Amino acid sequence: MKKKELKLDVKKEMEKHTSLFKTMSSNDWIEYAKNNPIPKMLFGELWFENEMAILFADTNLGKSIVAVQIANSLSKGTSTANVKNETDAQIVLYLDFELTSKQFENRYSTDFKDHYVFNANFMRSELDLEKIRDTDGDFEDELLKSLESEIVSTCAKVLIVDNITYLKNETEKAKDALRLMKTLNALKKKLNISILVLAHTPKRDSSKPLSNNDLSGSKNLMNFCDSSFAIGESFTETGIRYIKQIKERNCPKIYHAENILVYRIEKKNSFLRFEFIEYGDESDHLIARTKADTIERNNLIIELNKEGVNNCEIARKLGISEGTVRYVLEQNK
Repeated sequence: MKKKELKLDVKKEMEKHTSLFKTMSSNDWIEYAKNNPIPKMLFGELWFENEMAILFADTNLGKSIVAVQIANSLSKGTSTANVKNETDAQIVLYLDFELTSKQFENRYSTDFKDHYVFNANFMRSELDLEKIRDTDGDFEDELLKSLESEIVSTCAKVLIVDNITYLKNETEKAKDALRLMKTLNALKKKLNISILVLAHTPKRDSSKPLSNNDLSGSKNLMNFCDSSFAIGESFTETGIRYIKQIKERNCPKIYHAENILVYRIEKKNSFLRFEFIEYGDESDHLIARTKADTIERNNLIIELNKEGVNNCEIARKLGISEGTVRYVLEQNK
């Protein structure tokens, strides 16, 4: 076969194949991007339009309180918690896998009276337990299909998932986290929405600063989100929390360890919220580890090692890094 005929055959075969990729020159991509609007802030520099963000914290630190507070502000087109919202009022779909309707009512009322009045743009969704019992096949597949249907039917532009552990029971496992994050990213792009996912931290050392390693299933979840921020507990006073920026793509890191957002949890006008106090330094809010604490921890590491517990399990039990376990054992050989 002649070279010219071979080239024609290759071209015909390529035309038959529909590629999953869209390829242009780098300059053409920049021209294409110029026509797209600059993403606006949804929750200050912590979360922008058309991003998938992850908010994570330990249990009972106020993830849901902050998430509802954000949803409430976006539904009204206002700012909250001393960070800026640049968007107009828009429809928010809040998937609540945490609270019952009565618990939600209690949180946004005063002794089940004088209820807070939300904007009509704030849509809250719970699982229909009757339909779950009637569902055949893969529950997770059905859940994700229903999720897309709810977004479309409500015309929501913002989705908040509270929390990710309900969508996936084993987000620590790479294949599970990968599938979940791919699905949510696909929904984000297909429906042109912004997504905030709430997640837990495993047990952690409260004397150490918050980092991306504190997110359960951190490597896979963090790789697939656009931005992330976390809530820490302050040990200066009961009810004090702080928010720290963990990952960002649309801006420089603003709320780093030397410039955290410090809040007090309180209820005003039947609305439970994070009330801004000041900017602060994370080190001022951490547990101070004394020399006696460190000795006790190190002795426990050595004891567990002698019992045959592996380094990763010791780290998990004590809420510390595996590197710390390894270092202590090496120093005590």
